[in-house]
Amino acid sequence: MEKREKVLPGREEIPVAYRWRLEDIYASLDEWEADRQRVEELIRDFESYQNKVGESAQTLLTALQIRDQLGRLLDKMIVYARMKRDEDNTNSQSQALADRAQAIAVQVQTKASYFLPEVMAIPQARMEAYFQEAPGLETYRHFFADLFRRKEHILSPAEERILALSGEIGDSGQNIFTMLNNADLRFPVIHDEEGNEVELTHGRYLRFLESKKQAVRKEAFFGIHRTYHRYRNTLAAALNAGVKSNVFYARVRRYPSALEASLDDDHIQVKVYENLIAVVREHLPLLHEYLKAKQKLLDLPELHLYDLYVSPVTGFELKISYEEAKKGVKEGLQLLGEDYGRLLDRAFTDGWVDVYENRGKTSGAYAWGCYDSHPYILLNFQGGANDLFTLAHELGHALHSYLSNQAQAYVNAHYPIFLAEIASTVNEVLLVLHLIERAQSREEKLYYLHHFLEHFRATVYRQTMFAEYEKTLHEQVEKGEALTPEWLEEEYFTLVKTYHGPGVTLDQEIKAEWSRIPHFFYNFYVYKYATGFCSAVALVQKFRAEGASAVQNYLQLLAAGGSDYPLELLKRAGVDLSIPEPLVAAMTLFKQLVSEFTG
Repeated sequence: MEKREKVLPGREEIPVAYRWRLEDIYASLDEWEADRQRVEELIRDFESYQNKVGESAQTLLTALQIRDQLGRLLDKMIVYARMKRDEDNTNSQSQALADRAQAIAVQVQTKASYFLPEVMAIPQARMEAYFQEAPGLETYRHFFADLFRRKEHILSPAEERILALSGEIGDSGQNIFTMLNNADLRFPVIHDEEGNEVELTHGRYLRFLESKKQAVRKEAFFGIHRTYHRYRNTLAAALNAGVKSNVFYARVRRYPSALEASLDDDHIQVKVYENLIAVVREHLPLLHEYLKAKQKLLDLPELHLYDLYVSPVTGFELKISYEEAKKGVKEGLQLLGEDYGRLLDRAFTDGWVDVYENRGKTSGAYAWGCYDSHPYILLNFQGGANDLFTLAHELGHALHSYLSNQAQAYVNAHYPIFLAEIASTVNEVLLVLHLIERAQSREEKLYYLHHFLEHFRATVYRQTMFAEYEKTLHEQVEKGEALTPEWLEEEYFTLVKTYHGPGVTLDQEIKAEWSRIPHFFYNFYVYKYATGFCSAVALVQKFRAEGASAVQNYLQLLAAGGSDYPLELLKRAGVDLSIPEPLVAAMTLFKQLVSEFTG
């Protein structure tokens, strides 16, 4: 399966050994339908507690337990249906199943909307007495603390029901983008390094940007962005719908802004977001210095954005099979211990990973799963360095989920996204430092140094640029202004120019890049990549300085799931993101490695 095909294979052409095993969740659609019926029964049971939740400690506990059963079943059904669709977005049966799962989720949310307001109506003194009367409630201690913290943002039962009913409408912008991006868009045929005609795809795009031939990079860059530009009105409408949805829900829940509403889910202060943008902007000259050095090494009269991903290192380039990647990841993560290594083996052998690209498959990569399944990983493996590190990255997510699910009750198992990007990036940082240290030549060392620096640029600088753009998008809508294609293009172009500096030649095509970033539909998600990267650097430095004790603290962080607020859990592992210092320290490391790379 390492051979690159000119035309993408169909799903059935991918060998079973390289497909994930969704049958581990449901062996047949009949089993999915049986759970759907069970959900309907549980909904009726749960509805019977309406206007009774606070009557006694045992009534409250039983209602919570039914709610958990509903959540577990619903998660299982949604995860299976969405991943089934992701295998091939052109499969109408899978599309229908995913739509049904979403509709059932809205139905459950609507029927269950009475619950939180009733819990909030329980006086604090009575709640404390309930903890004494029903010890089983102790499992929900953090759940209740977080709930009462956000009391002013929880509405009446009738209002919560209306919000629940609006769920499918609220997701419409993202759903439109997903279908257009993954099922309908077709990119042009371009020429590879040998002059052969090859279809441009999501999965192949980055590989073409890494080509040593500038003509290949340029043709891929223009091919992607000109395609998106042709659909800019539709894509602007979709993004407008997504942002308006975020603003609507924030206002209804009485938050000052969509940003504050999003951050409050993780109990993150706005200053964490603002500190990130401020520190990164302060260190933009360092990025400009790096890009200038890269242009010199590439020996280019001008540096274009399509030149940023190619390695200037000659004499070494990583071409790796999936089997080699598995071995390399395991070796690179040895510092995390034998138990972690055994879980990696399970991921590789027990049907966790969907490896190769096929027609209609969702682009990119992710890790997912539910409380009652092992984790799953979607890849679009192409055989380059980025694929190696993506595998390590997604395994970080997957093993975080596994450890959390094993250690925590369902109500506390779901860790916040703020922590998720730390687990994934720790794996990448460990792997790249391992590869740098074991390099057999100066060229190989420079290759991995460059990879790390590029990863830093793309994760800290680029994602912070995205975070600033996302903040601007929401502020525009909050002012009552529209997100027109022209405005979106000009605002994006201005930010790209500021972040990359005067040394980079900007092609007009980059104005369309906003329209191909799915994360802009994820409601202030991208900043967590940057904070996660900086936290990961700090944790890895602790591993290397303090040894097994620091690793154990980190594994406890992973196993803690969502049992406390993310900033508190991270502090216990030794990193305090409420202050700028970890961000500044990461910039210091970047500066050191730039000096080593150019020295």
